[in-house]
Amino acid sequence: MNWSILPKIPTQFLATIHGVSFFIKREDLIHPLISGNKFRKLKYNFIDFDSNKYSGILTFGGAFSNHLTATAAAGKKMNIQTHGVIRGEELKNKPLNPSLSFCKENGMKLHFISRENYRLKEHALEIREYVAKMNLKVIPEGGTNELAVKGCAEILDLEDATFDTICVAVGTGGTFLGLSKSIHQGQRLIGFPVVDDRNVIEHIQKNCVTTSEWQLDNSALIGAYGKTSDEIVHFINNFYKNHQILLDPLYTGKLLFGIFALVKSSKWNFGKKVLIIHTGGLQSIEGFNQIQKRKSKPCIYVP
Repeated sequence: MNWSILPKIPTQFLATIHGVSFFIKREDLIHPLISGNKFRKLKYNFIDFDSNKYSGILTFGGAFSNHLTATAAAGKKMNIQTHGVIRGEELKNKPLNPSLSFCKENGMKLHFISRENYRLKEHALEIREYVAKMNLKVIPEGGTNELAVKGCAEILDLEDATFDTICVAVGTGGTFLGLSKSIHQGQRLIGFPVVDDRNVIEHIQKNCVTTSEWQLDNSALIGAYGKTSDEIVHFINNFYKNHQILLDPLYTGKLLFGIFALVKSSKWNFGKKVLIIHTGGLQSIEGFNQIQKRKSKPCIYVP
């Protein structure tokens, strides 16, 4: 797999509402399995793996983690053994959901640990010992580290200088920080957190280095992390009907929902020509719909 060869990433016009024109950068089209910011975050981490003598890669995620599936897919393509540490040892004896099944099918070794130990991540004794024994490269949950930020800084190019505002969903903060290193003079960077985590906010405040204006807006902070609402599902389905663009329910779906809620309520004051970053994550839809069906709730339409 050549990380330097990318398809042309299209930017698609969405709509002009109340004098504000919205466009979306289709990072979801980078790769069918390793798409959006997952590709960007993994790029230099996998290059770093090749430059060292690790025996494999270990990373972390919940049962529906897009980061885990992307890491597993990249590992298979590059013939690198991957290890996924999964939050919740109670899941060990349950049938694998579509995300974890995909990881296993792509060669990832799954390690289920208690939620208490999961909070410690690589500092948990059992993980430290396993990493040392197997000589593994560790990538944090969500993929965010300095190498990930470096990759995400490559999302914007010279053609994007025409926009006055860049918008992106914020999970662990890596994509936002990468964009902060590459936005053009005079542009505004607006992050929409999808998780209520003060540690992420503090991390961004400490490490955001852009000389341009930036801020975080909580309009996309809807429900708990990893959760969504029937209203957002209907929004995602209508969005696809109108624009033929599929959104994931946890990041970009919430992002677009929050943005258009601000615009329609006349609370948008972030510029007139706006570029929204589609960060991929579409793999999660299958597992999401599986849960929705069990609860007799609306599902996301997949063409």
